[in-house]
Amino acid sequence: MPTAVITGATAGLGRGFADAFARRGFDLVLVARDEQRLGEAAAELERAFGVHCEVFAADLAERAHVDQLAARVSDPQRPIHALVNNAGFGLRSPFTRTDVEDEQRLLDVMVTAVMRLTHAALPAMVERDSGMVINVSSMASWFPGGTYSAAKSWTTVFSESLSVGLQGTGVRVTAVCPGFIRTEFHARAGMDMSQTPDWMWLDVPAVVDQAFKDLARGRAISVAGPQYPVFARVLQHGPRTLTRSFAGARNRLSRRAD
Repeated sequence: MPTAVITGATAGLGRGFADAFARRGFDLVLVARDEQRLGEAAAELERAFGVHCEVFAADLAERAHVDQLAARVSDPQRPIHALVNNAGFGLRSPFTRTDVEDEQRLLDVMVTAVMRLTHAALPAMVERDSGMVINVSSMASWFPGGTYSAAKSWTTVFSESLSVGLQGTGVRVTAVCPGFIRTEFHARAGMDMSQTPDWMWLDVPAVVDQAFKDLARGRAISVAGPQYPVFARVLQHGPRTLTRSFAGARNRLSRRAD
């Protein structure tokens, strides 16, 4: 069976991708910090789909853990055929009020780990002329929203660059750029999302299904939902001065709410 490595695999999009790959007959390497939740997820997936799940407890803000996982990803005796870089987190407070170490951890997880794991995965995929990398980015990658947006912007451009560089091979790379998704992400970051309109929310299966469709079509970027492709075009191609003005107005409202 082919094998998929999925970071942040116990909840949200990570668990959605785990379900989707298992349904397609992939064995899984499930990566997250919480070993108990990993074990529970592995047991559920094995029962539901009859696949083998390997549990890999790791904090991707720790270089030693990233290096250990990179060694697993590049192990020629246990090749992987798909990599999903999904692990990440958000920070509620603006840059001037966060702990700089929290900002560094965000970059370590969402930039450094993504780069190093992808670098570990691609050589064998290119040699086999087959493989896929899914990097979970965000609509925020086109919006000025602090370190989180900057990290996601890097992820999107990194994925686009790889997609171009790997043309002519059987290896595909796609950045998944969703809007608001119904997961535990915002609650874990302490963000109050109660004022977000219902029409802006997406469900995990819709984002995952669109990602697989766009990956199969060779698209470098995947945007799910009927509403978000319009936003994506405006954010990518509209005047940056307008985007910055909107971001500034939102930040002023947030400061008043605090």
